[in-house]
Amino acid sequence: MAVSARSGIGSPARGTDVSDIEENVMRVLVVGAGALGGYFGGRLVEAGRDVTFLVRPRRAEQIARLGLHIDSLHGDADLKPRTVQAGGLDGAYDLILLAVKAYSLDAAMDDINPAVGAGTTILPVLNGMRHLDLLAARFGAERVLGGVAQIPATLGPEGQIVHRMGPDHQLIFGEVQGGISTRVDGILSVFSGANFLPRASSEIVQEMWEKWVGLATLAGATCMMRGSVGDILAAPGGRDALLALFAECRAVAAKSGHEPRPSAIAAVTGFLTKEGSPLTASMLRDIERRGAAEGEHVLGDMVERAATLGIDAPLLRLARCHAGTYEARRRREAAAG
Repeated sequence: MAVSARSGIGSPARGTDVSDIEENVMRVLVVGAGALGGYFGGRLVEAGRDVTFLVRPRRAEQIARLGLHIDSLHGDADLKPRTVQAGGLDGAYDLILLAVKAYSLDAAMDDINPAVGAGTTILPVLNGMRHLDLLAARFGAERVLGGVAQIPATLGPEGQIVHRMGPDHQLIFGEVQGGISTRVDGILSVFSGANFLPRASSEIVQEMWEKWVGLATLAGATCMMRGSVGDILAAPGGRDALLALFAECRAVAAKSGHEPRPSAIAAVTGFLTKEGSPLTASMLRDIERRGAAEGEHVLGDMVERAATLGIDAPLLRLARCHAGTYEARRRREAAAG
């Protein structure tokens, strides 16, 4: 049965019981060595787990030359991790931690295909929800977990992982259909002891929706306004615009059966109304460096769900149009040389 990111229905994995695999023999493939994959994968390497990074040639060369450096509030690390490039995978892995941008998902699925075996579990930590359906359609719903990464990390100019903007470094995961399975317990045991905070969730789809609502609000607002939360709040009507966009995103989640809980509403309201806040979305940083952005995955999918559910979301539509206009201009300029 295909997993539905809209309904949160899926099937638990069958086959290899991850809880029976020793920590030191579980093979983990981390796809991507950017801020998320580099941090969580690097912490697993630091803890002595059997980890390989699947990376592009440029990143492979950079890691071979400079290593993988983590500059963090929770302690620095200089690592020499094992890397592999597409086409060089040598069989199935027990766990694939998928930490790529949404616009790289199609290519990543092609790359990891040789690493997916009968007992493989895929743990994606992408933004939004659309990737659950795409991964389930490609590899089977039974292989796919839900995941949320909570860490304010970025890549430095020499590829180092910089984690200095806040202390959070949580990796949350669970079965899409809910509950705690033996494989989730097993993965938790593999993650435990590494220098980050792993948490098994019995409501991972709810947690993914709550992150998505906050992210779509932050990305839509800071990208459209080309400024931080503090900048927007300092502008006439800025607070009202932020909260109105948040209300539209909340309405989509609520009508999808995942109304944000009071604690999530309070957390998002808090960071959206903090005067002087330098907070921006990573999507704005992508746009400012003239890179690809996750507009359709974060904003477009939310707009399409709003339309299907009969929810009027004019600010979300405008935010999507803004991101789409940027991508159209970027493609045009790239084609022109």
